[in-house]
Amino acid sequence: MRVLITGGAGFLGSRLTRALLKRGTLRGADGQEHPIDRITVIDVTASDAIDPRVVPITGDLADPALVAAAVDADTSSIFHLAAIVSGMAEADFDIGMRVNIDASRVLLDICRQRGHCPRLVFTSSVAVYGGDVANGVDDRTALQPQSSYGMQKAVVELLISDYTRRGFIDGRVLRMPTISVRPGRPNAAASSFASGIVREPLNGEDAICPVSPETRLWLLSPDTAVECLLAGHDLASEALGGNRSVNMPGLSVSVAEMVAALERQAGPDVVRRIRWQRDPRIERIVASWPGSWDASRARALGFPGDASFDTIVRRYIDQMEEREPATSPRTPRA
Repeated sequence: MRVLITGGAGFLGSRLTRALLKRGTLRGADGQEHPIDRITVIDVTASDAIDPRVVPITGDLADPALVAAAVDADTSSIFHLAAIVSGMAEADFDIGMRVNIDASRVLLDICRQRGHCPRLVFTSSVAVYGGDVANGVDDRTALQPQSSYGMQKAVVELLISDYTRRGFIDGRVLRMPTISVRPGRPNAAASSFASGIVREPLNGEDAICPVSPETRLWLLSPDTAVECLLAGHDLASEALGGNRSVNMPGLSVSVAEMVAALERQAGPDVVRRIRWQRDPRIERIVASWPGSWDASRARALGFPGDASFDTIVRRYIDQMEEREPATSPRTPRA
């Protein structure tokens, strides 16, 4: 079995690659587990060949020649993760359209030309929703994105649905909550603060929270997000039926509740490093996203979720300790 991961050098892509290598197999259309022979990783950033099965390709996903070289008739599974994040897509309309829509269209058309109907897992977003979402949403709520990023994700959702209907691909769209806690440095996503208000204080740094404490978010941990990607791939096509988009399970928590969980797990000194400085641009984008949604269909299909935000913070702290065994007093065990 040959696998392609777009955006494979990124945060989720690199985690997914390691998970696939560890697992060693994926479920095919016949319902059986098949060994993974090759994982092709495409990204604009160079990625390491961490295993003989990994083939890194560095380049522009909107380049048809590059994608044609990466996708052949033996590419049975595709995880399409590459995207320009929300804040950058709002700031630069052209680059958001090129990467989030044009590159997706290139990938889908190469699959159509190959004629072998690969399984394709696409990471969509909570940002496809908007408007009156105070009472939550479910898989069939009308999409009313209030940002260019949300619009671009919604467009690709529709493309995947139609390409699946016509038999060009076997698509499955996973609408991801905000992922927290992400390691590394802040990025241009409007939701970047959802990781920063935990990650930076634990690193001994100040963090700015650009939204009010009452702001409610729908969250998923990185490890569970990867588990969802694998579960979404392995689902039988018949289980999804005509609705290929599924809202992933998550946690509905306010920013104040997130900070309280951080204090319980790491102590008040860590929480004092958070500075509240509201940013109207970020608040406008984040306020258009639902703070909760009905994920009963995802749970019925077997997608995993997180127990609590406390467990997410605790797991992140434990992983920090694994990366840096000589931990400082900033991460006391509760």
